[in-house]
Amino acid sequence: MLNKGDKVTVLDDAIDGIVTEVKGNDVIIETTDGFHLTFKPGELLKMDQGELRIDFNKNHIIAEKEVKKPNYINKEKKSKKEVPVPEFDLHIEKLVKNYKSMNNYEILTLQSETAKKHIEFAIRNRIPKIVFIHGVGEGVLKSELDFMLGRYDNITFQDANYQKYGQGATEVYFKQNTK
Repeated sequence: MLNKGDKVTVLDDAIDGIVTEVKGNDVIIETTDGFHLTFKPGELLKMDQGELRIDFNKNHIIAEKEVKKPNYINKEKKSKKEVPVPEFDLHIEKLVKNYKSMNNYEILTLQSETAKKHIEFAIRNRIPKIVFIHGVGEGVLKSELDFMLGRYDNITFQDANYQKYGQGATEVYFKQNTK
């Protein structure tokens, strides 16, 4: 509650002054420059001996600002022998440093050749599964990948885990001969 003679400061402005009159829901102050201005009580903060007096509960504010951590516990137990799935990012900025001078055909060709090298490597080294990250875009690279993967025998492929990769990745499975 503000009273006549209280030193105040305006919340959203660099204005200080002294309350000269309180009329219902309006507070009239005289600024340090001598102007008389009208404000609502919620727009003013009371100052004690020239110092701003703020009443707040620090712990309450910290609790509001604190990000709550979910109580999630991963119940999946991973085998110690389990090897992570190799992921290959085919975004052009991940493949070459200076791609600005390349046209779309050159970019797509480089991405396709890179994917082909990784497929051949996985087949030679009997890697059971790989993931290509191609992004969403207009779907040109995904279509090219699908066409290329369809030409191989003993390969199956599908969209990768949506939760982990979104819509922009393809999982490739290699059927191994057990001889």
